[in-house]
Amino acid sequence: MPVQQTPKRSPRAMVLAVAGIVLGIALVLGLFVFAIPSLTESDTIEVQLGDDTFEAGSAARLSRAIAADGPLLFSDVSSGQRDIFLQHTGTSETEDWSAFDARRPGQSRDCSLEWQRDAGEFRDPCDDTVVPATGEGLLSYPVTVTDDGVVIVDLNPDDESPDTTSE
Repeated sequence: MPVQQTPKRSPRAMVLAVAGIVLGIALVLGLFVFAIPSLTESDTIEVQLGDDTFEAGSAARLSRAIAADGPLLFSDVSSGQRDIFLQHTGTSETEDWSAFDARRPGQSRDCSLEWQRDAGEFRDPCDDTVVPATGEGLLSYPVTVTDDGVVIVDLNPDDESPDTTSE
């Protein structure tokens, strides 16, 4: 059984194919050389996932819950690196709020602080270090209460240093 020969491609088709490939490569190079760098002012791309603030809820409801059961632990479900406690140590629902890391610097997640209700302080289960109820000495996050009575925690403050005070 004879094999049917394929027709030869015309030189015009070959020129169009090569021109299409060259044009495609030029477009991709142009994208990476000119378009992407011009999208940012500093020629760097900053990836930012999630919100900068965390709306914890009603100050009235949260202050009652903390008074009854102790500080609230909010786990970082995305990376596990930023578990925080929300604490209220005042008598007014709108004042004396604090938010701070749930672990001392350098400690693993297994060493998350534990609230000691009777003593009114935290204890590190890995080495028994005591941390004050306000989280003094830990990385803290600014907390504000809106006019509507909602507690907001700023998770990305400009100055993330230990002993940052918050309202």
